[in-house]
Amino acid sequence: MTEGLVALLVIYLLYDIRSKLLNHPGILRKSNQSIVMDTSALIDRRIVDVVRVGFANNTIIVPKRVLDELQLLADGKDTLRRERARVGLDAVSELQQIQDVQVVIDEYLVKSSETTDEVVLKTAKARRARLCTTDYNLNKVAKVEGVTVMNVNELAQVMRPDVLPGEEISVKIIQKGDAKAQGVGYLGNGTMVVVEAAFKKQGKTVVAIVDRTIQTKAGKMIFATLR
Repeated sequence: MTEGLVALLVIYLLYDIRSKLLNHPGILRKSNQSIVMDTSALIDRRIVDVVRVGFANNTIIVPKRVLDELQLLADGKDTLRRERARVGLDAVSELQQIQDVQVVIDEYLVKSSETTDEVVLKTAKARRARLCTTDYNLNKVAKVEGVTVMNVNELAQVMRPDVLPGEEISVKIIQKGDAKAQGVGYLGNGTMVVVEAAFKKQGKTVVAIVDRTIQTKAGKMIFATLR
C-alpha cells in the first residue's frame, strides 16, 4: 500500500470516528459555541437578525424534529399556523446563508416518540448547547434542568425602546382577538398587538394608536385603537 493510500485511509478512519462520536447520545459536543433552536425561536425569526449582526455567530443546531414539525404545520389547513411555519422554514434558510455561521441539522432522537420540546431539550443537554426559545414553559423547564436559555423576548425587552401611549404603529391584522371585534397582529419584534374594532381588517395592514402596554412573563402586549 502506498504512503498516499495510507494517509487517505487514516483520514477516512478519523472522520468516521469523529462522526460516530458526535452523533452518539453519550458523547457531548463543545457546548458553549452551540445554540439549539426550537420551533418557537425560528417562527419568531428575530434570532436571524441577532445572528446576522454578530451577537450569536456560533454553531446553530436545528433538530430535524423541529424541521419536521415546521413542515407539518406549513402543509396544514390552519392559515395562521401555516404562515408562521413558513416564516420558520425561511429563517433556517437565512441562517444557512449568513457568513461564518455553521448550521447543523441534527438528527438526534429524530424517531423518538417524545414531544418536539422534549427532543429539543435533550438535544441541548446532549450537545451541551444553549437553547434558544421564546416558549415560556419550555424556558422554565430548561432552566430547572440546568440548560442555559437564550430568550429573544428578554433581549428585546432590554434593547428596544418602549412604545408609548399615543404613538402610531403599523401592524398587519392576522386573526381575531378574544373579545368581539378585536383584531390581533404582531410587530416585527414579535410583540402582540390587540386592535379594537379591527376584526374585519384581517389580512390588511392598519395604522393604530397605542392605548396602553402590558408586560407579562410571556412577553409584552400592546392594546391599540384604529386611527
